[in-house]
Amino acid sequence: MANHDLTFVPDPDPESISSDVAGSGGLLVSTQIPTRADGSLELGGIIEQSECTLQALKVALERAGSSMDRVLHLTIYLTDMADRAAFNEVYQRMFAKPWPVRAAVGVAALAVEGMRVEVTAMAAKG
Repeated sequence: MANHDLTFVPDPDPESISSDVAGSGGLLVSTQIPTRADGSLELGGIIEQSECTLQALKVALERAGSSMDRVLHLTIYLTDMADRAAFNEVYQRMFAKPWPVRAAVGVAALAVEGMRVEVTAMAAKG
């Protein structure tokens, strides 16, 4: 059954089983992990992982016709809530007022050992 009102931008990683961005009408949804530009994972400190994750989000949204200033909602998954302040430092460099609606959620683990942050964003098309 075709969903002509839905769009999917494939993940650039050919091994991925998730689209990079999905959209319906004027809304886009994307989930990103700390992926470097070359496709490898950043598993260093929370600052480095946060920078890579939000940069990956920026690239994915731009590929889908949106931008960081069109993000409406962000859910931040952290394996250690003590990392929230460091994530916020990076977040404030990547976003500006008016801030997106957001939630920070503490989780026991993420998909890859050593991964400390993942984000899901909802954005308006540009």
